Amino acid sequence: MSDPFRTVDGRGEATLDRQGSEFIGVVEPVDTVDEAEAVIAEERETYPDATHHVPAYRVPAGEASADQLGETMLREWCSDDGEPSGSSGKPALNVLVQQDLQHLVAVVTRYYGGTNLGVGGLARAYSAAVKRAVDDAGIVETVPHERFTATVAYDDSGTVRGILESVDVEFEASYDERASFAVRVPVDDAPGLRERLLNATSGRVELD
Repeated sequence: MSDPFRTVDGRGEATLDRQGSEFIGVVEPVDTVDEAEAVIAEERETYPDATHHVPAYRVPAGEASADQLGETMLREWCSDDGEPSGSSGKPALNVLVQQDLQHLVAVVTRYYGGTNLGVGGLARAYSAAVKRAVDDAGIVETVPHERFTATVAYDDSGTVRGILESVDVEFEASYDERASFAVRVPVDDAPGLRERLLNATSGRVELD
């Protein structure tokens, strides 16, 4: 059995002002380093003219396989992104550590307001932005998840969709030449779900 852990219940956002500088905090649940990096890149694209984008995350290290995800070492990472050393990334990461949160990424975007806040002032602002974003999202206890894609011909698409809906997993469907379902499922439930999909389609479903 995979051990449960604490994370945020979806995306959270918060904005605060410190002596003219605007801080925009965002937190989002993620399962991999790649997903965390994608959120960071998205925030940079959303606020391209900002002075700093300070990231921090706690996620499983590397691309864990389905049977390893619950046991993978946790990777903690942060960056000051040009702010004075120790003034921003570490305070942002400390919020996640102190609240025992993982499988999530935080990004605080700063628009400089003309007044230097000093290392202490910056640390308080960055940590406050993350705390408020976490409060906005809410905290939940969950278990490790994995993702896979189920692709079938249209004749089998109703069967696959019906199974996914019956087990109440997260999925997104797309219909092109074939039907494709991007599935997010608890690691412990994934083998059984894969087997059920294969059996229901007589092996016609492609699982990636």
